[in-house]
Amino acid sequence: MAQLAIVEEAWGEDVPDWVLRLAKECEASSQNKVAAALRISAAVVSQSLRNCYAGDMEMVEDRVRGLYMSETVKCPALGVIETHRCRDWQKKAKHFVPSYSGRVRMFKTCQKCTRFKEDK
Repeated sequence: MAQLAIVEEAWGEDVPDWVLRLAKECEASSQNKVAAALRISAAVVSQSLRNCYAGDMEMVEDRVRGLYMSETVKCPALGVIETHRCRDWQKKAKHFVPSYSGRVRMFKTCQKCTRFKEDK
């Protein structure tokens, strides 16, 4: 079954724009290639398309919007960055590793940011 048909069946009329974009990217390439580009598993992509992913759907949305839809946010430390880059820094900020001053600065900044997501 084509990705768009799967999405329409699973989501009905209320398909978010980012899910449609995810399906189109999968159809243009492959689900595995899209998953690798998003840095998530193919299972997460599949479950997101089927509207049955029990994990952090906002994370998937941010990754799709940032990588494929060029959506950006204003980072207090880095300026305007794509939403998927924001998520990458948030993930790093959950574990303090003083490897270099930029990482320490981002750890402190992300912890205070309103976009920072705690582990669910």
